[in-house]
Amino acid sequence: MPRYIALFLCIGFVLFLLRLDRKQFPEVSVALWIPTIWMLLAASKPLAIWFGGIGADEEGSLLDRVFLTVLLCAGVSVLAKRKLDLAKALKENAWLMLLIGYMFVSISWSDIPFISFKRWVKESTAVVMAFLILSEREPRKALESVFRRTVYVLIPFSYILIHYFPEYGREYGRWSGLLMWTGVALQKNGLVRLCMFSIFFVLWTFVRRRLGKDVSVLWYQTYVEALVLGLALYLFGGPHHSLTQSATATGAIAVTLAVFCWLLWKRKRSTAPSAAILVVIMAFIIGYGTATPFAGRLTIVDISSALGRDETLTDRTEIWAELVPFVMREPILGQGFGGFWTPESREAQEISEAHSGYLDIILEQGFFGLLLMTMFLLSSCGKAQRVMAQDFDWGALWICCLVMSLLHNIAESSLNSLTSQLTAVVLFLTVVVPGSISSRQREEL
Repeated sequence: MPRYIALFLCIGFVLFLLRLDRKQFPEVSVALWIPTIWMLLAASKPLAIWFGGIGADEEGSLLDRVFLTVLLCAGVSVLAKRKLDLAKALKENAWLMLLIGYMFVSISWSDIPFISFKRWVKESTAVVMAFLILSEREPRKALESVFRRTVYVLIPFSYILIHYFPEYGREYGRWSGLLMWTGVALQKNGLVRLCMFSIFFVLWTFVRRRLGKDVSVLWYQTYVEALVLGLALYLFGGPHHSLTQSATATGAIAVTLAVFCWLLWKRKRSTAPSAAILVVIMAFIIGYGTATPFAGRLTIVDISSALGRDETLTDRTEIWAELVPFVMREPILGQGFGGFWTPESREAQEISEAHSGYLDIILEQGFFGLLLMTMFLLSSCGKAQRVMAQDFDWGALWICCLVMSLLHNIAESSLNSLTSQLTAVVLFLTVVVPGSISSRQREEL
């Protein structure tokens, strides 16, 4: 099939899916497209790449900065027109505010303070987007619509780019030379994260529909979404159609699905896991992920061999061994938010991330920053458990997304930025799901 005909058909399919979303959530406002577009950008390549250029690693591109600034201004403008009880929202998300505040303060000891400040503004934009969703008349329906639109748009277009526009959807490993699928994402790992979330979200939707909590707007909607699920599974397997193309992601999604089944079993027995048990589980994963780079390997459960990977986790142990000494120079406060990955450090290490979300946080924000992030995540877990007691579906989605993100960051990096898709999902759930604001307190555009 000619590539442009395939693209045209894909656009038609995506528009059809978005029409289904509109029918399913007629309550959401047009302004919801602001956080939707932001999430689409968070999970895909920078705009500069789509339009034929890219800025420096530190500076980024002017096009992306201008577009994100427009989204931020639009979001703030909408929030100003809506009567959201901002003081209450900030109080209910105190750990998030402390984390953002510490990121801002740590700019003062960064070696690149101006660039760090621009990165901090980018992080703050994620919080604005979360509050914007919270200000909708039906926050949870609005959030589900954002998630659904993300899956509806990015999964089909990833397939088209990989098979018909390989100059955008494929790349070759820098050192291995092996073919890798990237789709709409910047790297292979970005596509894997997108597929992980899409697979679980669509399955969660099917379970809700089976339990009578979600009604399809057309009799064939479930079949259409099953096609999207099949595409996500296909893309997850990569060019070699193997679940071992990303051992970290495979382990994360497998454990996440096991946790979801456990929660469904608890629901069937009319019981719910206690907050203490869930918090202990989350704290264990965070502690395990933090200790792993310093130990130099998966110290307790090493699944790399079972998934066909070498014991060095594709040279991650060597990367960690080189980066740990930098941690010991500023272990408490770190190098300052956005201050470690400078041109010099990138050139010296020949990489741009630690392949450990926990290690990346420590490098920039120190163990104190990791402590604040941990408190934010554990408080999020506690909120999810309380929500689960009243609304199992949303509580289960929230808990499982936390597990997925925390496990994936043991050998990949995304937790160190609120603008990474998986972390943004956790942020949105934390801010939006517990929110219960009367429609009288809001004004639509």
